[in-house]
Amino acid sequence: MTNKISDKDKEDWQNFISNKDKLPNKDLRNQNRLSFKTKSIDLHGYTLEQANRKIEDFIYSAFAEKVNKLIVVTGKGLHSQNEKDPYVSKDLSILKYSVPEFIENNKNLMNVINEIKDASIEDGGKGAFYIFLKKNKSIK
Repeated sequence: MTNKISDKDKEDWQNFISNKDKLPNKDLRNQNRLSFKTKSIDLHGYTLEQANRKIEDFIYSAFAEKVNKLIVVTGKGLHSQNEKDPYVSKDLSILKYSVPEFIENNKNLMNVINEIKDASIEDGGKGAFYIFLKKNKSIK
């Protein structure tokens, strides 16, 4: 390898830096590919049974609409009335834990789901989670 820069390379470099044309930003182009069609649902105020029915319908409906990212807001369980009932567990019956468990134990739902993971702080943090759906290949 030589340390000398050819006159042609110098000329090309000068042409490049003096050119006023904008180069396309490849990062923006790739960022657009990662966009998600998103829907969200808030389960505050639902009983466990109601929340499970609602989330099941919501997932199937979103899959049919070719949505690929769901934001499920369950809350953190801080205002749950479970502590007043000695026969109900304070931890197991709040939606934060029970709804994801219901989804993961439902094989039919898991057939349309790629991943379930905690939400970022902008989308509810510890009181929410994401569901990433598989690609719906049905023709409409």
